[in-house]
Amino acid sequence: MARKLKIGITCYPTLGGSGVVATELGKLLAERGHEIHFITHSIPFRLGHFNKNIFFHEVEVNDYYVFRYPPYDLSLASKMAQVAKMEKLDLLHVHYAVPHAVCAHLAKQMIGDELKTVTTLHGTDITVLAQDESLKDLIRLAINKSDAVTAVSQDLIQETRKLLDITKPIDLTYNFVDKRIYYPRDVASLRLDYASPNEKILMHISNFRPVKRVSDVIEIFQQVAKTVPSKLLLVGEGPELSKIQCKIREMGLEERVVFLGKQEDVAQIISLADVLLLPSEKESFGLVALEAMACGVPTIGSTAGGIPELVTHGETGFLSPIGDVNSMAANAIRLLTDEKLHQQFKEACIFRACHDFCNDRITAEYEEIYYRVLGMEAELPAVVCE
Repeated sequence: MARKLKIGITCYPTLGGSGVVATELGKLLAERGHEIHFITHSIPFRLGHFNKNIFFHEVEVNDYYVFRYPPYDLSLASKMAQVAKMEKLDLLHVHYAVPHAVCAHLAKQMIGDELKTVTTLHGTDITVLAQDESLKDLIRLAINKSDAVTAVSQDLIQETRKLLDITKPIDLTYNFVDKRIYYPRDVASLRLDYASPNEKILMHISNFRPVKRVSDVIEIFQQVAKTVPSKLLLVGEGPELSKIQCKIREMGLEERVVFLGKQEDVAQIISLADVLLLPSEKESFGLVALEAMACGVPTIGSTAGGIPELVTHGETGFLSPIGDVNSMAANAIRLLTDEKLHQQFKEACIFRACHDFCNDRITAEYEEIYYRVLGMEAELPAVVCE
């Protein structure tokens, strides 16, 4: 039996796919008996109920008057080292290269090589930040100094190697869903609050940044609504929200679009939908599409980034080139007007999510990486995803 580990986890604790995955991973590892220490500036919003194996360490920033900008990075590195020493951590698992992997490297310099570091790349730390020449060398250093590096899609691995000339091994470790949480819910009564029985529901969930191309979502829906009685539910908030609200008014769609704002119980919300719209310009994985898939909701989306690794075109959704709203609308109409086809897609979605991206399998993959960097032999039980 493998020794249980003491693991420090650092992520962005607010809304966002990387923080969600990091938090859920920590909870699953704790269930397996590992001791998990979250080291962040606030409690991760998905942390939930008390678990005897989970601890939270708040990073407090020094506001000394000579600092023009509070030095969060240095405070984080210092806190990592402090917790690692105090709790005798085996390793730090950090999500995002900047600043977290850099801070982990500094913490290791303070503690010594016995503290191992694992870095998970989630997307914009490479697709956006690594495009900045002033940050490129820093990100390269953080990756090269990590004892192990993982990425959430093959596309992200390829882009990391291309942009940063990285040659060290990068483990492909996909995002996952907890099948105990994400499954088709009975939302028949709740659905009536948003749509009449003869209407279909299209949904988009994001942080409303430009790369999500929410304007395309509205254009797709406008075309669908001309043919299929339907409503559009928009979930989330972000910088593009006011622009989208104006566009909806200009297109005369106010009565057919519902804004739900930020929502925590996403599984319940997604189960309302007949299709998910994900026409992103950049998407290293597309966690929301996986969450929808687990709830039996097919995706109409783009071929951006890692989405094709997740959504099987013609089986669990339809994918089109970025910006091709006409094709996406036609595919949505096809799914929404063919009940037999929609049911086939729904069943394929649930099967793929529960088997290829189940929480047990991905958690075991991370455990194998941890034991590898620690130089420990571990006989982990075989994983069976049902």
